[in-house]
Amino acid sequence: MSNDDGLRKDAAFREHTRNSAEFALDLLDNVPGHMWSMDPAGRFIYRNRSMDAYFGNGLQDLGAWLERIHKDDQRFVATTWRRSMDAGEPFDSAHRLRGADGAFRWFRASGRPSRDAHGRVTVWHGQTIDIEHQKKAEESLRARSVELSLLVDMVPSNLWRLTPDGTTTLVNRRMADYLGLDLSNVSDVASVMDTIFHPDDADAVYAELTRCLATGERFSMRYRLLRADGVYRWMSGRAEPMRDQDGNIVQWFGLCHDIEDQVQTTAALRRSAEKLARATQAANLSQLSASIAHEVNQPLAAIAADADACLRWLSAEPANIERGKRAAERITLDVAATVEVVSRIRALFKHQPQSRAVEDVNRLVYEVLDLMSDEIAATTTRIDLVLDQHLPKVALDRVQVQQVLVNLIRNGIQAMDTTNPLRSLKIVSSHDHLDTIRISVEDTGSGFKDPERVFEPFFTTKGNGMGMGLPICRSIVEAHGGKLWVANNETLGATVTFALPVASAT
Repeated sequence: MSNDDGLRKDAAFREHTRNSAEFALDLLDNVPGHMWSMDPAGRFIYRNRSMDAYFGNGLQDLGAWLERIHKDDQRFVATTWRRSMDAGEPFDSAHRLRGADGAFRWFRASGRPSRDAHGRVTVWHGQTIDIEHQKKAEESLRARSVELSLLVDMVPSNLWRLTPDGTTTLVNRRMADYLGLDLSNVSDVASVMDTIFHPDDADAVYAELTRCLATGERFSMRYRLLRADGVYRWMSGRAEPMRDQDGNIVQWFGLCHDIEDQVQTTAALRRSAEKLARATQAANLSQLSASIAHEVNQPLAAIAADADACLRWLSAEPANIERGKRAAERITLDVAATVEVVSRIRALFKHQPQSRAVEDVNRLVYEVLDLMSDEIAATTTRIDLVLDQHLPKVALDRVQVQQVLVNLIRNGIQAMDTTNPLRSLKIVSSHDHLDTIRISVEDTGSGFKDPERVFEPFFTTKGNGMGMGLPICRSIVEAHGGKLWVANNETLGATVTFALPVASAT
C-alpha cells in the first residue's frame, strides 16, 4: 500500500472519529435529562446543555452540586455519594434540586464508575432525570390511598374483602373492632372468620357463600355474628364480585351492618300485634255478645210489655177481652220477631245470604208504630207523620229495617224528658234527587252531647243502655247500601236519618 493510500485511510478514520464524537456530544446535549461526567476527585468534566440550563453557572464540582440539594435531603444524599465514591459502587438517589430560578424539583440521580485496566476508577458517568410530575402523582396517589383507607374505616358498616376462592384478605377498622381482631395480623383475620357465625346460621352462610363464589351471583342474607364481648347480634350481609375486563372475578367486596335493634323492634311489634289481635278478638266477641243481647232484648221487652198489658186488660172489672186479645196477638208477633232475629244471627254465623223483598217503607213505619202502640201510649208521646205517599219501593230485609225503625223511635222517646208535656216525635219519609229514599226520626229532647261518638260500640249516655243500638242500626243500613247519620236540631232535640238506595229494588 502506498503512502498516499495510508494517509487517506488515516484521514478518513480521523474524520469518522471526529464525526462520531460530535454526534455523541450532540446526542448527550439534546437528551431530555441531565447528563454528566465527574473525575474521581468530584470535579465535573462534562455537563450537557440541559444540566447547565437548569443550574446556571457555578456548578464546578460535587460540593457545589450538593449545595443545590434541598436541606431535608442533603445529609442522606451526601452520605450515599461519599460511600459510593469511596467504595466505587453505583449510586442511586431521589431528591430535590434547586434550579437557577430558585425553585426545587424532584430528580432521580444515578452514577456509575468507569475503570481502567487495573480496576481503578477513572471517571464517573451519570444522569439526573426530572421526576417532579411522577412524585406529585405518587403523592396524590398516596393521599388518595390514605383517604380511601380512612373512608373504608369510617364506613358505618363492617366491610370486608375476599379472594375469588373465599379467603378473607381485608376487614375495615370497624369490623376489626367489632370482632376484636388485630388488623396487623392478616392470618389472624383470615382464621377467625370460621368461628364468628352463630352455630345455627354457620352452615347456611357457608352454603350460600360457596354457591355465590361458584356462580358469581351476589351474596345477600341475614345471620348472627359473634361480637368481641361474646354476644351474637343480627347482621344484614351483602357482597358483590369485582371483575376484570374479561369478566373474571378478581375479588369480592362485602359489607354487613348491625340490625339487632331492628330485629328486636320487629319482634316486639309482632308480639304487640299478636296481643292486639287477641285483644281485638276479645273485644269483637264482647261486641258480638252485646249485639246479640241487644237484638234479642228488644222483642223480649216487647213480649214482656204486651204480656203485662194483656194481664191488666183481662184482670180489669169487667175484663176487656178485646184489648187483651189484641195484646196477645202482639205477643205472638213479638215471639215471631224473636225467632226471626235468632234465625238471622245463626245465618250470620253460617255466612248465609239474607233474603230481601221489595217493600213499601211507609207501610213498615205503620207496622212498627202499631207494634209499639202501647209503649208510645204509656209515655204520652205524640207521633207526627209526614210521609211521602209516592215513595218508590225498595228491596230490603223486612225484619232488619223494622229493627232500625224500632231502635230509632224508642231512642227518640227515651231522649225526651217524661215531665215534658210537649213530647212529640216526627217521622218523615221522602224521595230525593239522588234516587234514594230517606226516613228521619226527629225528637224534642236534649240532643246529642257528643254526636261524633254515638256510633262507637258501648258508648252510651243512658244509665241502663248498652251503647249498641245506633252501631247496629248503621251496620244494617250500610249492609243495604245506604247511610245513617245524626244531627242536633237548631232549636230543640235531634234527628236521626237513614237513606236507602232505590236502585236495590230491581
